[in-house]
Amino acid sequence: MNEEELLKQYYETHDEEGRLLSRHGQVEYITTMKYIHDCAEKTGAKRILEIGAGTGRYSVPLAKEGFSVTAVELIVRNLDVLRGKLDGGEDLTALQGDAMDLSRFPDDSFDMTLLLGPMYHLFSFDDQKKALSEAVRVTKPGGYLLVAYCMNEPTVIQYVFQRENLRQVLENRMLTPDWHCVSEPKELFELVRVEDIAALDETVSVTREKLVATDGATNYMREFIDAADDFTFEKWMEYHLSVCERQDLIGASHHTLDILRKKGI
Repeated sequence: MNEEELLKQYYETHDEEGRLLSRHGQVEYITTMKYIHDCAEKTGAKRILEIGAGTGRYSVPLAKEGFSVTAVELIVRNLDVLRGKLDGGEDLTALQGDAMDLSRFPDDSFDMTLLLGPMYHLFSFDDQKKALSEAVRVTKPGGYLLVAYCMNEPTVIQYVFQRENLRQVLENRMLTPDWHCVSEPKELFELVRVEDIAALDETVSVTREKLVATDGATNYMREFIDAADDFTFEKWMEYHLSVCERQDLIGASHHTLDILRKKGI
């Protein structure tokens, strides 16, 4: 199977919508939406592009809030689910497309660009650079880009050690000597460290404003979070949001959000 076929197979069987709707998934969602709104307020952003929009978990609510949203998604099934959430009153255009080729859009087209999924599934630096470069190109000078990544260390801690996959991973040469996971398309997810994100940022004309741990310690205690009562979950969110920008904790988060601003205002 090629990469697109592998992704299609994954998203036809994996309930990503359910993950984000779960209590532990809500932490990532609430945190990401908070920073989207913060960035939109700072610049008065109205026109948003989401690249890799999935089933519309972010695009649809943003459109219902009154933003003009263009959602680009590779997997047709995901687009069908997204379109099924619309009631016709939203300013949302849903298009099938690839994060590495946004040639249908002119330069400087959008006030804000969201890249909340594609970096999970791009396995070479060149492909990641191409996707990020395209996202920067179509964003207006001074506009924000919010880019999500999956981090390396949680996988080493949980998948390799906690789930007792160490021997299998070592036999398949899926770890470098410094414990960086080696991913291929069949593994579906590319895992990075903070220095990998920084190296990508250096290839484009942006300034980083923040690097945020969007779920922090949440996934290490998933069962506890999912079973928490409303009061406990509210307090967990208070704690999480108070520490999610602490750079000493970033690498341990399963997901991070790189908040960039395009140069050239």
